[in-house]
Amino acid sequence: MTNRRTFLKGAAAAPAAALATPALAQSTIRWRMQTYAGPALAEHVIDPAIKMFNQIAGDRMQIELFYADQLVPTGELFRAMQRGTIDAVQSDDDSMASPTEVTVFGGYFPFASRYSLDVPVLFNQYGLNEIWEEEYSKVGVKHISAGAWDPCHFATKDPINSLEDLKGKRVFTFPTAGRFLAQFGVVPVTLPWEDIEVAVQTGELDGIAWSGITEDYTVGWADVTNYFLTNNISGAWAGSFFANMDRWNELPEDLQTLFRVCTDQSHYYRQWWYWGGEASLRVHGDKMKLTTIPDEEWAQVEAAAVAFWDEIAAESETKAKVVEIIKRYNADMQKAGRPYRYS
Repeated sequence: MTNRRTFLKGAAAAPAAALATPALAQSTIRWRMQTYAGPALAEHVIDPAIKMFNQIAGDRMQIELFYADQLVPTGELFRAMQRGTIDAVQSDDDSMASPTEVTVFGGYFPFASRYSLDVPVLFNQYGLNEIWEEEYSKVGVKHISAGAWDPCHFATKDPINSLEDLKGKRVFTFPTAGRFLAQFGVVPVTLPWEDIEVAVQTGELDGIAWSGITEDYTVGWADVTNYFLTNNISGAWAGSFFANMDRWNELPEDLQTLFRVCTDQSHYYRQWWYWGGEASLRVHGDKMKLTTIPDEEWAQVEAAAVAFWDEIAAESETKAKVVEIIKRYNADMQKAGRPYRYS
């Protein structure tokens, strides 16, 4: 890695010919960014935004994008960004193991959201942005923006028609989702993202609870699983863009604004790409059969989620504050009625 200090030190010792490089090229700000997503998924969830940023920023700034686990394992993303090994990250808090009080709420916090629009409303209108900003500022990281991504469903080799069918299933999922699902007999398994497809084929995994049906088809998981459970444990993943605080503060205000605009465009793309894809592939997809756990039985999972919220809230004052916001938001949506909540 070449940071600004080592670059300047090297430049000072360089021969005169090397210093003849045009000043504009030398002054180009260069960032390295890693996403949680593999190449097939990144084509939708991050590539367009970074391409747009680089095209507009031109010689002033360029971002080199790396995919899941290319520079560091996903679970080490936070530490690498905090140290400055990576300048920026696209991930959820949970997957990158950030040492904050809000980490448990990133990714899939069970039933905190029912629809994708719930996440940006929680952040922008109910106060989560301010809490995330404060928590990440404490650890030298800039929380730039959060967005809603896909819902969390099971994709499995064997059909799931009841809670009993979940028992003993080895499932690739997120840390917090796994902690919640373990009470129903699910065995959470952690593996590198690029190993999941083969792990299902070899029997190391029985299924995946990491995404909705759009990603199952996009990344190849629909080719190795046979069934898709229509019940979900979350209506939308909460994921964010982050940057090393020092590197962020070094940027001119207009480049900070440009980065925000491009990440907002990325969030918007995901809103309609997932929303449309989830419906279309359920109706027209031909690789996975749909199964459903009856509502009266699935109500046990929803009730367990509320108890899980209280368990998390008891862990710290900040977690309690976030849970209170989630409860208040969901109560408001319930009272608002259709189309915000149907039951």
